[in-house]
Amino acid sequence: MRSVRIRILATLLVLAGAGVGGWQLLPSQGDRNRTITVGTTDVVTSLDPAGAYDAGSWALFSNVFQTLLTFEPGGATPVPDAAESCGFVGSGLRTYRCTLRDDLTFPSGLKMTGEDVKFSFDRVKDINSEVGPASLFGTLGSVEASGQTVTFHLSSPDATFPFKVATGAGSIVDHTRYPKDGLRTDTGADGTGLYVLKRYTKNWRAVLNPNPRYKGAVKDTGRPIELRYYADSQALNRAWKAEEFDVATRQLPPEVLSELTASDPNQRVTEADSPESRNLVLNVRADSPLHDRRVRQAIAALINREQLVSETYKGTTDPLYGLVPTGITGHSTSFFDANPKPDAAKARALLEEAGVQLPVRFTYGYAEGRGVAKEEAAELKRQLEARGLFAVETKGYEWTDFQKRYAEGELDAWAVGWVADFPDADTFSAPLVGTGNSMKNGYSSKDVDRLILATQKNEDRSVTTADFRELQDVVARDVPLIPLWQRKEYVLSSEDVGGGQYLSDGTGVFRLWRLSWI
Repeated sequence: MRSVRIRILATLLVLAGAGVGGWQLLPSQGDRNRTITVGTTDVVTSLDPAGAYDAGSWALFSNVFQTLLTFEPGGATPVPDAAESCGFVGSGLRTYRCTLRDDLTFPSGLKMTGEDVKFSFDRVKDINSEVGPASLFGTLGSVEASGQTVTFHLSSPDATFPFKVATGAGSIVDHTRYPKDGLRTDTGADGTGLYVLKRYTKNWRAVLNPNPRYKGAVKDTGRPIELRYYADSQALNRAWKAEEFDVATRQLPPEVLSELTASDPNQRVTEADSPESRNLVLNVRADSPLHDRRVRQAIAALINREQLVSETYKGTTDPLYGLVPTGITGHSTSFFDANPKPDAAKARALLEEAGVQLPVRFTYGYAEGRGVAKEEAAELKRQLEARGLFAVETKGYEWTDFQKRYAEGELDAWAVGWVADFPDADTFSAPLVGTGNSMKNGYSSKDVDRLILATQKNEDRSVTTADFRELQDVVARDVPLIPLWQRKEYVLSSEDVGGGQYLSDGTGVFRLWRLSWI
């Protein structure tokens, strides 16, 4: 495929004939201007930070926009990026203040000021897009700006607010290029990040050039990048075999991932643990057939995660039994405690107690082209229908249509992957099960909201474990969603590209600038 042996032999022959020094084996200066192409099945919902809350969009935001704070590779504490400094004022965790750098310039040539920061946060909340990140700022009351100083006033203590500032939701836009009351709909993006978006064609490609004006936490702005978007995993795999791109990420087919080996001399393989999870979300509204908690508990009692992971994902994911994934402080196995193994008798008893007609009929929607979502839906349908307790109608939708349908309550159940916004259990609680959560399934619990607020009052995140575990017990009882599995992160690159292991590390930042020619 990509033979490193031939390349090395050719290089040695040239060196012998020309009598050049060994230093020329290193990448030439010209390599800095060679484009590295990255293939993915992720979809970009919107180029506007106020209109997207998904992995594909935020991967672009990480590179095109700046946030006041960011995360260093593997870091657990935000560090300044667009800001010179940030910190809570006083001891109540309700006032957060940042001083903006004085040397940041938008592509328009305008200097970034505190007004741009205020504008960016205000419009996320005011627009409140159905598929946007406004739910992440549930504790944000108001924003003040004076020169380069920005002050955030919180409605309740929130030690995790700095983490949220560092996410794609905190992307700072040029206030002259974005409408105040609506989403920007062209194919441009104006930020001060490490890259400038030169061209974008939806569902095809994004061309990124290093931004010479960037100033912030990162010292090396990287190589030119072209992101190529593929309709599904099989298309991504065919393109990889045809050598259409240099790096493959998110997601090759499970059968391909399961056979990867680090000993292959023709490619570089990175496999790492990841906090990314996938949940089966259940519509709890009054008009849904899953409104009764006992019906949802019956579904949870029937699901066989081990079989799902083995048959559908070929062992490339791990079964997940708690809302908070393994490796994140606060993880528990509350769903295993409630159902150590699939139990059809328990499920039937719950449905009979609920007094519902059997089989319970409901719709299950999934996003087409998103990994093996279709095969996953078929396996879960098989498991739920095996004892005649449920009748499940599955249907796939284009990604944007899928998001709109579940946000508007048109589906009874849907499976959604969840990539950590930041390395803290809060990103798996408030956005997923808090009142007004981004899952849009109608779930609201006073107990859950109380526990979320309790965890947000502690700057020492290690003392929040008990509250997060209690919260997960409530979720396992109410079953607004069912954790299915936790992903392993795979990055595949040609032998002459390095840095793939740094692309994603659970901090929510997608580091395209770490890719380089070898």
